[in-house]
Amino acid sequence: MLLNKIHVRKQDTVVVVSGKDKGKIGEVLQVLPKNGKVLVKGVNVVTKHEKPSRTNMQGGLVRVEAPIYSSKVMLYCTKCKSATRIAHKVLEDGAKVRVCKKCGETF
Repeated sequence: MLLNKIHVRKQDTVVVVSGKDKGKIGEVLQVLPKNGKVLVKGVNVVTKHEKPSRTNMQGGLVRVEAPIYSSKVMLYCTKCKSATRIAHKVLEDGAKVRVCKKCGETF
């Protein structure tokens, strides 16, 4: 079983750089390293048919987010207001942090 290293983490704000949802900004809800995919809030929304159950008495059509490949998203810098590449920096206290390559803000 090969796990892919994914450059974003849960609760990061990301922007979609390619595909039908290009330009959309959302929060990472879940990271799936086995598949190399991420689940982003409000991105790649699909319609599923659901049978009535105890949790959903009515059933019918339900709109849910589907995973997208992690290579299609980039970290969104709130200071730059754009997608950015990240660098890793070790602080004086030994903590390793992610840093915006454009403005230097830490994530």
